[in-house]
Amino acid sequence: MAIFHRTALAQELATHILDVDMAPASSGLFLGARRRTGKSTFLQQDLCPELKRRGAIVIYTDLWEGRDQDPGDVIIEAIREELARHDGVVLRFARAAGMERLQMGGVSFTMDRVGLGRQVSLAKALATLSDECGRLIVLIVDEAQHAITTEKGSNVLYALKAARDKLNMGPHHGLRIVATGSNRDKLAMLVEWKDQAFFCAPMKEFPPLGADYLDWLCDRAPASAALTVEGLSSLFQRSGYRPEWMQSGLNALAACCDWTAEDAIAVFTEAVESRARSRIDNLLDLVGLLSPLQSAVLRVLAAQGRHFVPFWTRTMETYRLVIELDDGNQTTEPINLQTVQDALEALKEKGFLWRSAYGVYALEEFGIREALEEGGMLTESTRRVTRVGRQAA
Repeated sequence: MAIFHRTALAQELATHILDVDMAPASSGLFLGARRRTGKSTFLQQDLCPELKRRGAIVIYTDLWEGRDQDPGDVIIEAIREELARHDGVVLRFARAAGMERLQMGGVSFTMDRVGLGRQVSLAKALATLSDECGRLIVLIVDEAQHAITTEKGSNVLYALKAARDKLNMGPHHGLRIVATGSNRDKLAMLVEWKDQAFFCAPMKEFPPLGADYLDWLCDRAPASAALTVEGLSSLFQRSGYRPEWMQSGLNALAACCDWTAEDAIAVFTEAVESRARSRIDNLLDLVGLLSPLQSAVLRVLAAQGRHFVPFWTRTMETYRLVIELDDGNQTTEPINLQTVQDALEALKEKGFLWRSAYGVYALEEFGIREALEEGGMLTESTRRVTRVGRQAA
C-alpha cells in the first residue's frame, strides 16, 4: 500500500526533540491523536528515519500492538533489543558482571539482566548505550497510555524518568522520551497527574492530515475522476481524518467501471460514508447486546468523559435515570457498588473501556463515543454531570 510521507512535519518535530537548548524537549514530548489517523505510520515511516538521519539512536515500541503483554515488559524488551545490537555495550555489561570475555558461540551476559530490579537498571543501560555510541537516544512509546494500566508499566515510566534525568546531565549525550496516545484524556493522565512520572511534561495535539494529503490522494485516483482537494475536504473532515476510509473511495473507483466523471465524486463519497456507517452500525449492534446497566454505564461515561465518577450515589441515580427515562425499562437489576463494578469489568473485557492501574476508566477509543452520538444514545440524562472536575489521584 502506498504511503503518504509527512517530511516537513518529521523535520519540524525532529528539530524540537533534538534541540539540546530546549527544556520542554528534554522533559519529554506527548502527542495525542485519534486512532486510525496515520499517527503510527508517521512515527515509523517518517519521524524515526528523520531522527536516525540526524544521528540519534531511536528505540520504538508500540504498546497497542503488544497489548497481550504487560506494557512494562514491552518497553523493557524494546530497550534490550537495541542494547543487543551493540557489541561494545554488551561487552561493558559482561565485564561489569565479572566476565572478562564473552563465551565462544554465544554471549554469556544475557539481556534479561537489564530491567527493573535487575543487575543493570534501565538508567544505567541507557547511559551505557549513549556513552558507548556517543549519540543521543530517542525512545518513542506509541499508545503510551497503556503503560499506566499495570503497576509494572507505571514503574517503568518512573525508571525512564530517572534515566532521562541522568542522561540529560553531563557527561552523557541525552535521552528524549516521545509518547503518543489515541485518547487525549488518557494520555493527559501521564502529564497532568502530580503522582505520574512525567508530570508537567508538554503535551500537544498531533496535527491531522491536511490538504497536501488530499492532493496526493487525488493524484492516485484515475485522471478521469477529476477529484479535487476542495471537493474532498468536507468528506475527509466528516470521516475523522482517517486515511483508511478515504482509501475505500479509491478502491470503489478502481472496482467500478461504469462511473462517469460527473458521478465519480458520488461513488467515492458513498464508499467512504458506507465505511463510516458500517463501523457505527457494528458498534451500535454490540452496544445493543449489553445489559441495561452495562449500556447505561457506557453511555454515561462516554457523555461525561473526565468528569465521570462511577461509584458516586448521584452517578448511580444517573444510571437509573438513563435506564428508566431514556430506555423506557424498569431497573430489574440492583444498582450498587458491586453491580456497577461488574458492569465496568464486563465493558473492559468486551473492549469498550480502558482502565488505569489507579482505577480510572475511559473509553477504549474515541470512535465509540462517535457511534453513540450518531445513534442518539448520548442524551441530556447521560450528560447529567455528578461532579465538576476531577482531582488528580
